Amino acid sequence: MWMFDFVKNALKKQNHMIFQHYPRDLGNMHGNSEQRLLISMVVAIVAGGLSGFVWGDAMQSVAWLGQLFLTTLKMLIVPLVAASIITGVAGLGDVRKLGRMGSVSLGYYLCTTLIAVAIGLLMANIWQPGVGVDLAAGAHAAQPQVADVGVTDLILSLVHPNIVDAAANMKLLPIIVFSLLLAAALTTLGERSRPVITFFDGLNEAMMRIVEWVMLFAPLGVFALIASKLGAAGGGEAFVAQLAGLAKYALAVISGLLTHGAALCAILHLVAHRSVPSYFAHLATPLMTAFSTASSSATLPLTLDGVKNAGVNERARRFVLPLGATINMDGTALYEAVAVLFIAQAYGVELGLTQQLLVLITATMAAIGAAGIPEAGLVTMVMVLDAVGLPLDGIGLILAIDWFLDRCRTTINVFGDAVGAAVVGQLADDFRPGGEAAESGEKAHS
Repeated sequence: MWMFDFVKNALKKQNHMIFQHYPRDLGNMHGNSEQRLLISMVVAIVAGGLSGFVWGDAMQSVAWLGQLFLTTLKMLIVPLVAASIITGVAGLGDVRKLGRMGSVSLGYYLCTTLIAVAIGLLMANIWQPGVGVDLAAGAHAAQPQVADVGVTDLILSLVHPNIVDAAANMKLLPIIVFSLLLAAALTTLGERSRPVITFFDGLNEAMMRIVEWVMLFAPLGVFALIASKLGAAGGGEAFVAQLAGLAKYALAVISGLLTHGAALCAILHLVAHRSVPSYFAHLATPLMTAFSTASSSATLPLTLDGVKNAGVNERARRFVLPLGATINMDGTALYEAVAVLFIAQAYGVELGLTQQLLVLITATMAAIGAAGIPEAGLVTMVMVLDAVGLPLDGIGLILAIDWFLDRCRTTINVFGDAVGAAVVGQLADDFRPGGEAAESGEKAHS
């Protein structure tokens, strides 16, 4: 296992260099130390891919390291989401300003999700990935266990009878709603709310500091996640065979994701007035982590830190990013659109304009209901298949490479959230103190 030893030693050296850069403040991850961490992540992803490709199943022996890293990040999500939203909303000073911020955020989520689904439908019509597919290929694939989900179920999922149980089971939507209500109530209590707000502000800073510590060991965790997942897929030869069998489908999804990524870059430049290369540089580590973990929720702590370094308004990022990690799933919506048309084409079912418009609407709703966990899109896609009368067995056709495409679409999900924070910070002027533009952070990066 010389490759694993080589990577471990290289990552040790990188982390040692980072620690040397922190003689006074271990949490200060800027400048050269941030670049070293980025280089370490790139090395980890490449080495993990090569190790999984060459040694295949043997690399599952390091899967526990990746699981340890992923679980540690997830451990921080609930306190970070609660503290971030409460301090962000309470910092508005007037709960009525939440209306502007919320309307801009939801407007952004809706528009970008609709754009994503439209791009997915376009790519599926161009590539025609399902034409000529052998239906027997997915006949014996294990089907995801799903339950009927309706609009009322989505509404009921916003609240939970026991907020502690919701936190224990990582149900983020009830936590977000509770945090919004608590923060709104605190803004009406005047001086009596100050100790509570100060507590949550300190908790938020402490969580971000722990995130910075965890990220010192991120390259090793990322290496293990990539290597073990590729090994579980059967190694390089097996993965290439799976990819070749669904090549047109994979190309349709990936080309759609790249196109949507370009659209998000245009929004970032034209609406948020920011330099795309500069903003992207601050997001490189969160995006690579999103690709490695396939979880937008697990990546949330890193996204908050990256957007902070990019100079986005504090109240905007604390409100937009936790909410976006739960309901803003551009990549998932696009994937569902391509997957549904792929399944329809494979079964020889022609979906007309009206049915594709139904896919557009249903995929948008399903993506909003998708949890920020790995492969949640497979579950919500059942809603879309059911809406147009396609067999659920069609999901088995795409399971072989879904683990890989899941990582690709999660990366776009996270990038969409980060762009949303910049857009909301630019447009919702009235949650900046006095209504003026944030001079030091936002204009410097435009």
